[in-house]
Amino acid sequence: MTVLEIKLIPDPVLRKKAESVKVVTNDIISVLNDMAETMYDAPGIGLAANQVGILKRLVVMDCSTDDEDPNLIKMINPEIIFSSTEISELEEGCLSIPEHKSIVKRPSNIKVRFLNIQGSEEIIDAEGLLSACIQHEIDHLNGVLFVDHISRLKRDIIFRKVKKQIRENEK
Repeated sequence: MTVLEIKLIPDPVLRKKAESVKVVTNDIISVLNDMAETMYDAPGIGLAANQVGILKRLVVMDCSTDDEDPNLIKMINPEIIFSSTEISELEEGCLSIPEHKSIVKRPSNIKVRFLNIQGSEEIIDAEGLLSACIQHEIDHLNGVLFVDHISRLKRDIIFRKVKKQIRENEK
């Protein structure tokens, strides 16, 4: 397995919509394995293929806590098929926008349909952190970032800080 380069804002690939996977191949499984290695190395709890420059509808995530066994989930072509009207607020961050977090409002409970690495359809009912993580990663596949869900003022502050970090890193 390989640790891949995580794309950071303002990389344009983060704003592009990923394409559906037609067939689950060994290459797709290899990409998912590399994505998992990259996510754990970062460290993070979720990673979408856009974030490593691959425009395929692929997601990996592991929302387990330090005192739990790892629970790696690999999703191919994930699609939310139910969202509750009840809303939750959780603090979110993003490997593509390091060191920045904000409270994001999302549906509390969702149901997501996806293909597993065997090419079989699965459905997961999710709530809490898992629900937010799935929604966050599917947003990535649609070219949407968590900062698109916060106020313009907060988003502008984050973008100004990121631009300043980029300028400082270029020196």
